[in-house]
Amino acid sequence: MDKYEKVLQELIKSSGLEGAVLVSADGLPISAVLKPGIEEDRVAAMSAAILSLGEKVTEELQKGTLEQITIKGEEGYIVLTGIGQDAVLTVLASNAAKLGLLLMDIKKAQTQLKEAIG
Repeated sequence: MDKYEKVLQELIKSSGLEGAVLVSADGLPISAVLKPGIEEDRVAAMSAAILSLGEKVTEELQKGTLEQITIKGEEGYIVLTGIGQDAVLTVLASNAAKLGLLLMDIKKAQTQLKEAIG
């Protein structure tokens, strides 16, 4: 288990997530902990595309630097959080997730991942 996977495992355990992926800025998976049936390559590519669009929107609409994107679907949440300039953390959560607690846990993982990436 690499240093990134350890942080992802801890995040999933503490928040009851369905999965988490650390993705490079160019859309490649760095580390992933996902339930069976979810392809990390697809999650990584979509995460990079969404993050890129989000950055353009916040810049164009003069809202500063993008911090986070939250997507709410019928079956749960997808939360994308920047990890410095080099990566994005994507987490998958069910509707049962407590969003406030989840965001606090993501913030903690964000700090740990930034330090690990160095």
